[in-house]
Amino acid sequence: MRAHRARTTVVTAVAALTVSLLTAGGACATETRDETPDEAPTTSAPATGPGQATPPGAFSEPAGLEELSAGWSMPWGADWLPDGSALYTERDTHRVVHLAPDGTRTVIGTVPDVVHGGEGGLLGLAVSPGFATDRTLYVFHTAAGDNRIARLTWDGDTLGGYETILTGIAKASIHNGGRLAFGPDGHLYATTGDAAVPRLAQDPAALEGKILRITTDGDPAPGNPFGTPVYSLGHRNAQGLAWDDEGRLWSSELGQNTWDELNLIEPGANYGWPECEGVCGREGFTDPKETWSTAEASPSGLAYADGSLYMAALRGQRLWRIPVEGTDTGTPQAYYQGEVGRQRTVLSTPSGDALWLSTSNGPGGDAVHRVTLQ
Repeated sequence: MRAHRARTTVVTAVAALTVSLLTAGGACATETRDETPDEAPTTSAPATGPGQATPPGAFSEPAGLEELSAGWSMPWGADWLPDGSALYTERDTHRVVHLAPDGTRTVIGTVPDVVHGGEGGLLGLAVSPGFATDRTLYVFHTAAGDNRIARLTWDGDTLGGYETILTGIAKASIHNGGRLAFGPDGHLYATTGDAAVPRLAQDPAALEGKILRITTDGDPAPGNPFGTPVYSLGHRNAQGLAWDDEGRLWSSELGQNTWDELNLIEPGANYGWPECEGVCGREGFTDPKETWSTAEASPSGLAYADGSLYMAALRGQRLWRIPVEGTDTGTPQAYYQGEVGRQRTVLSTPSGDALWLSTSNGPGGDAVHRVTLQ
């Protein structure tokens, strides 16, 4: 099992298309915004972008919010264990924490080689689909020279066996991406930011500004569009991954100064950054299904439950519910605006009748909340 940097040469036709796309549009504006709270969120009506009217049919919606566990320090990644409890990462402390449904919290260990700073640190976490037998979990973290994906084992007592499976993803103080999730196909998906070098998002041979799809050994998953870890490109700083009940992949993405995005992800599709932010309307680029002003969203985590996507907003300090029917989205609705602060990660419970929602307000000031769906 080897760590490696995947920088595979892509076929000439793909490279030529990329050059064409890079030269077709004007240069983007200088970077001025990241996910930190630079001003109070606005209270204007939602900007819903290109979505359709709310589809017919009954959908569950949030019916109650209660604090499950307090005293956290920047919880970031999370995933379920087979028994219905969950594991969380803390970005700056490098800790992995077990959280039981009754709110009992236990630190199970720290991840080695993590270097935090800015938006980097210990980020995404995904539990192996075979955890009951292999006891393996995967993390995305910032190291001294790069971002990387690693695996560890937890036997219920000891967190150990650290081993990198994919290295060489460029790091920066902003735009590290970092979400990890296993798809219905059993492969591991990861979001990467552009590392504050926007042109990398349009380079199909680069790992940055992408959604990656890899095996549990870190190799390109079979069927990837370019024969590399790259699954889709043209992303600025995607931080949410969720599959609907038909197996379609959705992703939430932090925009620059104007538009944040919800995208329906297709293999090999180009989502436009940095040639466009929000709706592009140009051949060769795939437009988002929904957009929001950055003050209303700045999204991170994403989950799916009973016909709707739920998107956690950082600067927007609210939970967005977006009905989904097929490939169409309905009118987004906002919940809990300003009630718990900046919202980072949202999980749909295995039973599907609730969400676990974590905040990102600062060291010692964060919590995990339970949102009842009805």
